[in-house]
Amino acid sequence: MADKEATVYIVDVGASMGRNSSGREETNLDYAMRYVWDKITSTVALDRKTATVGVIGLRTDGENFRLHPVSGMDDPKRILLPDLTRLRRRIELSNTNKGDAISSIVIAIQMVAKYCKKLKYKRKIVLVTDGCGSLDADESSVSEITKKLIQDQMELVIIGVDFDDPDYGFGEEDKNAQKAWNEKVFKNLAEESNGIFGTLKQAVDELGIPRLKSTRAFPSYKGKLTLGNPQQYESAAVIDVERYPRTMIRKPPTASQFVQRSEFATGSTQSTGTLVPDGDVNTADSNSNRFTNIKTARAYHVQDKNAPGGKRDVDRDDLAKGYEYGRTAVHITESDKNITTFETEAGLDIVGFVPWSNFDRYMSMSVSSMIKAQKTNSKAVMALSSLIHALFELESYAIARLVPKINKGPTIILLAPSIEVDYECLLDVQIPFAEDVRSYKFPPLDRVVTVSGKMIKEHRNLPSDPLQSAMDIFVDTMDLANFGKDEDGNPTEYMPMSDTYSPVLHRIDQAVRWRAVRPTEPIPPPSEILTRYSRPPEELLSKSKHCLEKLTVAANVKKVPPKVRGRKRDRNEIKPLSGLDVESLLAGGAKKKKKVSQQNPIPNFKQMLDAADSIEGIHDAVNQLGSVVEGQIKESFGDIAYGRAIEEIGVMKEEMIELEMPDIYNYFVTQLKRKLLAEQLGGNRKDMWWEMRKSKMGLIDRKMSKRSKVTEDEAKKVSK
Repeated sequence: MADKEATVYIVDVGASMGRNSSGREETNLDYAMRYVWDKITSTVALDRKTATVGVIGLRTDGENFRLHPVSGMDDPKRILLPDLTRLRRRIELSNTNKGDAISSIVIAIQMVAKYCKKLKYKRKIVLVTDGCGSLDADESSVSEITKKLIQDQMELVIIGVDFDDPDYGFGEEDKNAQKAWNEKVFKNLAEESNGIFGTLKQAVDELGIPRLKSTRAFPSYKGKLTLGNPQQYESAAVIDVERYPRTMIRKPPTASQFVQRSEFATGSTQSTGTLVPDGDVNTADSNSNRFTNIKTARAYHVQDKNAPGGKRDVDRDDLAKGYEYGRTAVHITESDKNITTFETEAGLDIVGFVPWSNFDRYMSMSVSSMIKAQKTNSKAVMALSSLIHALFELESYAIARLVPKINKGPTIILLAPSIEVDYECLLDVQIPFAEDVRSYKFPPLDRVVTVSGKMIKEHRNLPSDPLQSAMDIFVDTMDLANFGKDEDGNPTEYMPMSDTYSPVLHRIDQAVRWRAVRPTEPIPPPSEILTRYSRPPEELLSKSKHCLEKLTVAANVKKVPPKVRGRKRDRNEIKPLSGLDVESLLAGGAKKKKKVSQQNPIPNFKQMLDAADSIEGIHDAVNQLGSVVEGQIKESFGDIAYGRAIEEIGVMKEEMIELEMPDIYNYFVTQLKRKLLAEQLGGNRKDMWWEMRKSKMGLIDRKMSKRSKVTEDEAKKVSK
């Protein structure tokens, strides 16, 4: 179970927070709230009842007090999206600079102590201020506050706008004496109470660094690791172990579908809201509960000519399960379904050992897990440690059969020893069965094998020695292994795993948290740390530019002109280097009128288009291919010729798009549909139109060709 948390934020909203310090375009309050909103929305995203938040306003407007809880949060509580909306409305600049930050800390301590009592909580107080107000900071009161913070184990975090921080390298110029003295008081208070004191610039700069979510370890297997059969041999080894995930893919959050509640259907809408079940309406804040989850239902039906509409609904319980066997289905009843279950017992059994050199990387099929000895079992700890060290000294891996639960399918895993300073374990990954390995044969890259079996080392498709040398030099100059710099400027790893974050996951998280607080404001671009490794370093590119130019020359790289889309008949035909017209020579100089034959329609059609010197020639080619298609449909035995007809229609569609003459194709499809529905092509051939719809052989709309006169809606209407 996750730890309970109680955090109180003290937000300074005094008049001085309305300044634009250090050349920033936003006010100090808006600048400070970037940090506060990030922390609060991160707590909301946890969706835990035990993660509670309270907010206090410092230097607020009021008659008898300068300090009060905002957004109705008298005590820390679980904060939801409606609370964020109210809190955003309440956080605004005041018209006063009067207010004591030390007193606000006292009230925050009282709030946390009252709420947490003596229970186990992570207690935290965060003060965000510009340090320009007056402080009632006599030594006795500050000493009492420090004792209370230490006694109740409360963490005090003081973040200041433009506070000096030599360690971070930031200092404010021309700082007034009052603010400098306040900073000193805050720093002493934080250090004496074992808290944190820092500048807001560092806090805001670090907001772009994703925070890794800590996960609780849940065992995927608890049982015995055996070496040998303990039921037959007394010498067999049996070790009580536990298996935990070592690496696991963290997937980004998925968007859920929701609908606006019926009582708000005619009113204005919001871009965010709280999802609640139907009938569970919070009357105290019903405006925020505008949305509800969607409930889905699934219906099953079968073809039945005697039923209304030709379909009959069936219950899910009446469905039968079966396995495809060729073109038929083998039915297995519910009572016999256990015949397909491979009965197994839970266990982890070592079946053999292999040297390190015998394991190839491609054999790893899963995320990795770690196996450790059972807790509080000293005998198991000693036995597993002996196995780990034996594998390490012999440079070997163990092959084991794993069944995590009864009647689960067995998997083969590879166990590798891992010995660290503070712990030892076995790391495991799943390896393939014989059926899982895909073997392919590809031609070699360093030689060309002729049909007769002769091997050629020099060929136009093989790299020459100068090209290979230029490529080797270029690859060496692009080496990232030690391109990074450590704190002392020494070469180090450029892309450590600890600094490599998933851009998609954290971008979605950033967008959701931003939109939760600012529904109408544009989302800022991704932080630099998410896009840092999406492109090569500029320094490395400039360093390797000269080598790339040499590689380009050695490889004889030439710019390929872009493919021109337009009328084929207006293009210049590609002529052979000899200048001879091969087709004229083969034809013997006699020009014969080409026709689209039923035996070879597609090549004939393309030849007619290439030879056409007028629009009438293109019309003639389309009409001839159309006649062939209609003849195939008319003479087809069942649907046996539908595939050829659809292929020919697809070629016609592509060619007409290429020639920018979509109207010719659209007219053909319209007439073909009319004939099919009128049963003029050998009887009832409506299923041919269904096959055309499935293959997307509808009209050419303006999205496919700018010359089309058919809109997308009109094309969809015709395809129905």
